[in-house]
Amino acid sequence: MKEKKIGILGIGNLLMRDDGFGVQCIEQLIQNYEFPENLTALDGGTAGIMLAPFIEGVDSLYILDSVDIEDEPGSIHCFSDSDVQSGDIQTRMSPHQVGLLEILELCKLRGKAPELVEMITVVPEDLTLGLGLSPRIEPKVTEVLDILIDRLVSDGIVLQKKGNITECTNSLLLKA
Repeated sequence: MKEKKIGILGIGNLLMRDDGFGVQCIEQLIQNYEFPENLTALDGGTAGIMLAPFIEGVDSLYILDSVDIEDEPGSIHCFSDSDVQSGDIQTRMSPHQVGLLEILELCKLRGKAPELVEMITVVPEDLTLGLGLSPRIEPKVTEVLDILIDRLVSDGIVLQKKGNITECTNSLLLKA
């Protein structure tokens, strides 16, 4: 049986404050966790159509991003691609998500779309030019990563925090 390939894609523009939320999530994930061989995380930035090979190469895709919808800034929303495609969600998605939906459709037409696509998103507070997330949105990175890690467990993936093995080894050595 073929091992399922999982992709995590963070998209957004780091130069537009909260729009860079997905990219900030990916940076935290890469800094803090060890990945099994079948899991890949990608800072997709605003790469658009260039993301197609990554998307076509995974069985399950988790997308981390901000969405500009009518809701409280900082609120977290999870969508499947079918939620968005069905029109059940009346949203004005971020510019790169509109492009992402088009890329997903192209992948479907080519018969190479992931079996599962889920978007884990936050409503931004500040989309002006500038670096760094707004104070209200910054703590949402941890919350979204917690949701993502729970979703990965349902896909059979358990992430290890970096440093756990070393810490255990050091404490065992100290006791010996």
